[in-house]
Amino acid sequence: MRFARDSRLHRARNLLKFYDMTTLEQIHHMPLHEKLLVMEAIWDDIAREEKNLEVPQWHKDILDERERLIGEGKAKFVDWEDAKQQINEATQ
Repeated sequence: MRFARDSRLHRARNLLKFYDMTTLEQIHHMPLHEKLLVMEAIWDDIAREEKNLEVPQWHKDILDERERLIGEGKAKFVDWEDAKQQINEATQ
């Protein structure tokens, strides 16, 4: 899974090279609440074109497997605080 994340980060960095560095620097220096507003605007824009977004097969497979486990009563759920801690530990 780490490889997929690294690959996505690499592609994102390559895409960002096409943008004006001044814009990226401005975003870098924004306060967190302003960055979140920009992210919300981007997500809203993406949501408007959701029907054009192709979900990769590997992602569909993961969702299907999770749905199957839930249906069979075999799914394991994690408390949100524990999940955040696990995510934090996995990304450090």
